[in-house]
Amino acid sequence: MNAPLAERVAVVTGAAGLLGRQHVAALAEAGAVVVAVDVDAARLKSGPWLPRGKEGCVVTHTVDVTDPASLTSLLGYVLERFDRLDVLVNNAAIDDKVEAPALSGESARFEQYPLEQWRRVLDVNVTGVFLPSQILGGEMARRGGGSIVNVASTYGLVGPDPALYQRADGSRPFVKSPAYPASKGAVLALTRYLAAYWGAAQVRVNALAPGGVQNGQDPAFLENYARRTPLGRMAAPEDYQGALLFLASDASRYMTGATLVVDGGFTAW
Repeated sequence: MNAPLAERVAVVTGAAGLLGRQHVAALAEAGAVVVAVDVDAARLKSGPWLPRGKEGCVVTHTVDVTDPASLTSLLGYVLERFDRLDVLVNNAAIDDKVEAPALSGESARFEQYPLEQWRRVLDVNVTGVFLPSQILGGEMARRGGGSIVNVASTYGLVGPDPALYQRADGSRPFVKSPAYPASKGAVLALTRYLAAYWGAAQVRVNALAPGGVQNGQDPAFLENYARRTPLGRMAAPEDYQGALLFLASDASRYMTGATLVVDGGFTAW
């Protein structure tokens, strides 16, 4: 099947991010009309959304996933323009390494981690899944079907290994914060809750748990991560496209409440 999502309408949150753009491209190339949403209007406008030579329909919309009014406005826009909603990818998230690079070293350690940042991460990473699911997923349930994909992380399954962040001289320029793993664990629990809650409405809710993605990290970290991973490398941004399409499409039609782990074997040992 060349276009498994033909005539489907999908919303991707956090679309302007590293993986968000890949999710948008995968869905559009599979035939879906994709509404790419993000709180960063400038990055939404930067494009292009699809690789050169690829066809697909992508529209953008500025949305704050922690604001119910913003999401209600988004739902109205989607229904007015397309009259349906079939797929929701809850991808928006804060990762301290990307969104708060100044929070490193000692300040990222558990003992010193700022309460304000803890609350900010949980608000975006957990409330930012809860609210889109409640407002957009609720519409799917009312219409009797759809697929929700919550993007979690392997760090929702296992604790970050401090040794990954250590250089040969013993220094650690960055330490994974406590908020990110805590938030991604909550996403997995919410996924199971929604799958059970909306099963009768034929709304499938699954989680994608990706491993780390290469994105300009410290060379020592890249070496440590590769050594720790059976496939011997971090993921490339496009490595998750197939898994996302599987969960979004009818290929996974008898799958709900599950977590699809795609991590190069990182959690296998």
